[in-house]
Amino acid sequence: MNGDYHEHSHGEGHEDEAHMPLEEEHPLWARERIELKSVGIDIGSSTSHLMFSRLVLRRLGMALSSKFIIVSREVTHESPILLTPFLPGNIIDIQALSEFVTKSYERAGLTPDKIDTGAVIITGDAARKDNAEAIAEMFSQQAGKFVCATAGPNLEAQMAVNGSGTVDKTGEGNGGSDTGMNVDVGGGTAKLAIANRGAIVDTSAMNVGARLVVYDEHNCVIKIEDAGRIVAEDMGLSLKIGQVINQETKQKISRRLANSLVNVMSRTTLTPLTQKLMVTSGLTYPGKVDFITFSGGVSEYIYNHEPKVFGDLGPFLAEEIRQRAGDLKIPVQEPAQRIRATVIGASQYTVQVSGNTIFISEAGLLPQRNLQVLTPRWGNDNLTKESVMQAFGDAFRRNDMQEGEKVVALALHWPWGPYYNLLQAFAQGLLSALSTTIYKKVPIILVFDADLGKLIGNNLSQELPPGYSGNASAPP
Repeated sequence: MNGDYHEHSHGEGHEDEAHMPLEEEHPLWARERIELKSVGIDIGSSTSHLMFSRLVLRRLGMALSSKFIIVSREVTHESPILLTPFLPGNIIDIQALSEFVTKSYERAGLTPDKIDTGAVIITGDAARKDNAEAIAEMFSQQAGKFVCATAGPNLEAQMAVNGSGTVDKTGEGNGGSDTGMNVDVGGGTAKLAIANRGAIVDTSAMNVGARLVVYDEHNCVIKIEDAGRIVAEDMGLSLKIGQVINQETKQKISRRLANSLVNVMSRTTLTPLTQKLMVTSGLTYPGKVDFITFSGGVSEYIYNHEPKVFGDLGPFLAEEIRQRAGDLKIPVQEPAQRIRATVIGASQYTVQVSGNTIFISEAGLLPQRNLQVLTPRWGNDNLTKESVMQAFGDAFRRNDMQEGEKVVALALHWPWGPYYNLLQAFAQGLLSALSTTIYKKVPIILVFDADLGKLIGNNLSQELPPGYSGNASAPP
């Protein structure tokens, strides 16, 4: 079943084995292995780019009901990095963006129908409602089958810490004892995430980035974000469009931003300025951090890989972060990926295949496409109604979503058997946690890593209110 035919001896007495097929040629191979073409697309307030990958999944165990795990991730094509095209009024230039995406597919030698999975991550100014809707519509028509998400800061932090390679560095295969912090500093925001033993344990985000203040070749200010104004006012500066900004002012603003960033990294009491810059709450993980990595556009300057200047605070902010981070006395390591960390996270860490039993209440509910996947987390202790409610609530909060606002897929780890008391606790907790979803008759989609789909589906169908079918919306 494992297909290790190529390892057999072909010497005397093994004539038959010499003619055995290679692993890839064996008729059972297709049932044990899945190969997917994936694309990650990052549309941000500063830059946009695509990453094409090849993912290989193998069945974990001998049984055909065993789940698949990703055993290989390979980047097959990287697009150029595009300065995100905006029209006046901070409206995305959809035509220019569409042309860039089309050319990227052509250069990768792929067409949308050849893409199996992946994710679009939309952040910053690009995530404004009108921009996000136009981008989602564009990709739904031309980019293939994958999740299209207006990424909240916590989701982007998770993508970046995975794509940077920091999670892998802390995994069991690397000893499992290290805890790493990844700090992804982009154009408008900084996303922080802590990984321990191969799992993400904490995330945070704040308005610290290179393009909070943008200036032209004459050093005249052409754009100021709200966070840039907040910092300038805290310094007693009146920063205005058209004003000439000198090197000293750029350094001073960058120093304030770096101080606030390191304030969050240190997990100490937040200063008044830092509190004003926060997008989420600060980091709360209480354990020791063994190493720090930086990703995002500013990291190219932190690690001295980018010589160009793009009319923003990037080089100044990087220098200040490098100096202030040294005060933490935590080793700084270079990640596997820097500016492309988030797009690699979208391309390579959004796929799992598991389970073999299926329950569908109504065939008309399918297909469901472009669903965001949330992962409720609970320990291996026996489930209770309260722990299920807490896990579901935390999952929505981590992904910056309101329960019931749209259809999502809930990916669930189930380390127990099909015990009646646990199934009942799960059902009761789910019914309470998804009250808005049920009221609006939004479909409930559950994906387990154990063969429980049909059992739990039948159980829930008995518990849901009469008339619930998951295919209609309640009145507003």
